[in-house]
Amino acid sequence: MKSRHTFAQNGLIAATDGNRGYLSINRPERKNAISFEMWRDIPVALNWLCEQGDIRCIIMHGEGGTDFSAGADISEFDEVRQDASTAQGYELSNSSAFQAVRLCPIPVVAMINGVCFGGAFGLAAATDMRIASNEALFAVPAGRLGLAYPVDAMSDIVEALGPQPARALLYTGRRMNAREAQSAGFLYSVCGIADLNTAVHELADQICANAPLSNRASKLSIRAALTGRNEDLLRAEEVAQSTFRSADYAEGRRAFREKRSPSFAGK
Repeated sequence: MKSRHTFAQNGLIAATDGNRGYLSINRPERKNAISFEMWRDIPVALNWLCEQGDIRCIIMHGEGGTDFSAGADISEFDEVRQDASTAQGYELSNSSAFQAVRLCPIPVVAMINGVCFGGAFGLAAATDMRIASNEALFAVPAGRLGLAYPVDAMSDIVEALGPQPARALLYTGRRMNAREAQSAGFLYSVCGIADLNTAVHELADQICANAPLSNRASKLSIRAALTGRNEDLLRAEEVAQSTFRSADYAEGRRAFREKRSPSFAGK
């Protein structure tokens, strides 16, 4: 069953196809730059996707196929990010968007081509896995704008990229190509632009084939291992224990005995 909904005056498109969900950044005429309204609606769009039946993987990408996103729409800054007071509200919208991606109960995969700069780099860093074309470029040019990124976004960047490459990107404002990003561990894989869509969907299908509760438990456990926070550990343990009471666990054991591929229902 397919469904589709737009947010932020069509700046974001959320859609489903089978077990896959899609979140598209839809401003190709501006290199998919993210407006203030789009930042505010990213959590709403992700929540909508999570409510659309049996969605098991969400693919985030830039509409038009040319660029993932140039990051925040700087043309708005004189109005919505002009001083410390207005910047605080803007930063909160950024942080809410990053958190929505980071804590989404469904695995999120970023499909990246072209530029992935600034706030868009932060969004990609908050996803679970990233695949890029060999033409992708990455940058975090905060120093060139005289501003700072939200601390929680920086934690995603350091976690996904590593501290030394993160320092290089932030301190110098330099651009990083796809091979460098893969070498640093930021990218799961790199491929030719013609193969990008296939590579991402093959990964998504592999994720969708597994038990959704198991993937959710794994995502929470990985998060808990990275943060070390007691509340994260307790929540991960709670969801992990629930898998042993699920119909999918019974199906997994049955399929193993019968030497066939399991058919998971997400229950």
